[in-house]
Amino acid sequence: CDILSFGEGQMKELIRQKIIDSLAVSIPPMTRRDIRLPGISGKATAVIGMRRTGKTTFLWQVIGDRLKQGMAREGLLYFNFEDERLAGLEAANLHWVVEEYYRLHPEWRDRKRAVFFFDEIQMVQAWESFVRRLLDTENAEIFISGSSAKLLSREVATSMRGRAMETIVHPFSFREYLRHRSREPKDPPGRWTKAVRSAMEKELERYLLEGGFPEAQDADARDRTDLLRNYVDTALFRDVVERRAVTHVAALRWMVRQLLGNAGGSFSVNKFYRDIRSQGLAVSKDTLHDYLGYLEDAFLIRTVFLHSRSERRRMVNPRKVYPVDPGLIPIFDRTGETGLGHALETCVMIELERRGGEIAYAKTPAGFEVDFVARLHDGREELIQVSADLGDPEVRNREIRALMDAKSLHPRASLNIITLHREARGEMPENIRVHGAADWLLS
Repeated sequence: CDILSFGEGQMKELIRQKIIDSLAVSIPPMTRRDIRLPGISGKATAVIGMRRTGKTTFLWQVIGDRLKQGMAREGLLYFNFEDERLAGLEAANLHWVVEEYYRLHPEWRDRKRAVFFFDEIQMVQAWESFVRRLLDTENAEIFISGSSAKLLSREVATSMRGRAMETIVHPFSFREYLRHRSREPKDPPGRWTKAVRSAMEKELERYLLEGGFPEAQDADARDRTDLLRNYVDTALFRDVVERRAVTHVAALRWMVRQLLGNAGGSFSVNKFYRDIRSQGLAVSKDTLHDYLGYLEDAFLIRTVFLHSRSERRRMVNPRKVYPVDPGLIPIFDRTGETGLGHALETCVMIELERRGGEIAYAKTPAGFEVDFVARLHDGREELIQVSADLGDPEVRNREIRALMDAKSLHPRASLNIITLHREARGEMPENIRVHGAADWLLS
């Protein structure tokens, strides 16, 4: 149905009832997320991320936090536009939501600062102009969220014309994963007993295999695989194929399998282009570049460029590609190995992104590769190698040589190795710091 058939009066009554019901709902139980909110006033906060990572739950967490800070419940409106009864609602009618709210609570208009949480707002075409106008005309703070099909990071930045700040919701971090299971350690890593350290290392290995999607926690292996595969298919078809009108679906699916099954590997569009041409798929290089961007927009993958002052060198070299969660790796990895090394590297990359770091990888003059060059928001620079096991002298020496060689290009950077079992580190130069992965992730 649309507004003409449903009736303007009935639509307003529906909106009014949704507002009343929403303000009466208690805060649902949840696992607390360690997600940073921007502190810039006068802008909307766009909560974005892959499907099923907990964006709606995070909005309720913010509501709960405001209540704890002393804000009245009637000043915190959560409104979900994913409701078939709202079909046909247009941007020109969105002001009905605000008007009906202030009819119910006139004391909040202009006198107090209400907070509006608009979930799945992308269901209404041209919603951006409504939010911009609301920021200009009402005394209100605004959060917007929705599926990444129509609410993508680069689109928010463009359509809101600088009036929105982004907050990305990832799957559970390792700390959040432990918190969800009521196993988060009370003490910092430096004060762990041997028993606690062993328990954390065991939990980390499980996390690297199962991942951090909230709904996948405690599911058995078969159900988890089916669930995560469904997540990928839904994001692929709804957020990429349908939204972008993709015509070469076979090439796109082939790309997805290669990217998610080769976590931390180098990906060259030119090489992939040659591979699929040999299989009889006629797709242009420009189209493949577009597909890669679409998959990153949908938060299925994250890409890391080569560190270089030359923009041309950055662009012509292969990118390293990671899934958004280590739990996706076993589903697409065809090697039959446990893949803990790739999963750990993925976990470190996503954690660096959570911490707000600028991330690249490095190639040294001698041809070695360093997994990450991370410049953090406080100005520190770190060279980081990730290795599941340093017990093999050949592996250990390779990691050391790469870091020492890269030091000449990054003289101010600290040298770091992150490994699953710090005790097996062997002989190390004094200027290289070895971190147990659990310690580093929980520091």
